[in-house]
Amino acid sequence: MTNNIFDLTGKVALITGASSGLGRHFSKTLSEAGATVILSARRMDNLVALQKEIKGKSFILPLDVTSPESVDNLFQDIKIEFGSADILVNNAGVNDTRKFKDLDEKSWNYVLETNLNGAYRVAKTFTDLLLEEKKPGSIINIASILGIRVGLNLTSYAAAKAGLIQLTKSMALELARSKIRVNAIAPGYILTGINDDFFETKEGQGYIKSIPMNRLGLESELDGLLLLLASDASSFMTGSIIPVDGGHLVNPL
Repeated sequence: MTNNIFDLTGKVALITGASSGLGRHFSKTLSEAGATVILSARRMDNLVALQKEIKGKSFILPLDVTSPESVDNLFQDIKIEFGSADILVNNAGVNDTRKFKDLDEKSWNYVLETNLNGAYRVAKTFTDLLLEEKKPGSIINIASILGIRVGLNLTSYAAAKAGLIQLTKSMALELARSKIRVNAIAPGYILTGINDDFFETKEGQGYIKSIPMNRLGLESELDGLLLLLASDASSFMTGSIIPVDGGHLVNPL
């Protein structure tokens, strides 16, 4: 039984922002655990390429989390095909690394609209379907250690992730009796295909030196936690915000 504790056979998992980075990796991980995966993002060509690498059952559905119409269309398709999904990985996100004094309202709104409002929008509609079907479910919000402690030149991103952490806790409290669990993963600096060039620069190397474990995390080092939260192995967990950061948050002030 222990060997099957993370088995997701028969489950349907929706991954937002699946076209690149962590979302791409999470899609593969959940598929390998037996889930049928719904790959959602704006960049359809990337999703088509990803689907070719996934051996299990998968579906591609376009999604722009900043568009209520796009979110509604996504879940209409899910309802027709599956009734509802069982697992949501709320991963879609963007960033802006300008200093606070250089931010404009358009950029601020774009980051908040994608990382916080978009996560709310998808989670709310996902929840509505589960409640309609009277089914349990698991929502995994991809937050960040920057929602707990801030870094330079990441004002809008840190604010959005802090909001996502509080959203996670509030949702968990209100949905617990409906058997819908809501937890968040708060990664530290994880090496992905998106940021590998940056971490080879002098500035990027400086970030690595600030990590107690003196290295970047790997995408695969999030797999255990992802599968824990997606599966019934975490059936008594909700409202948890779990950092995976090489000890970054316990750095002395």
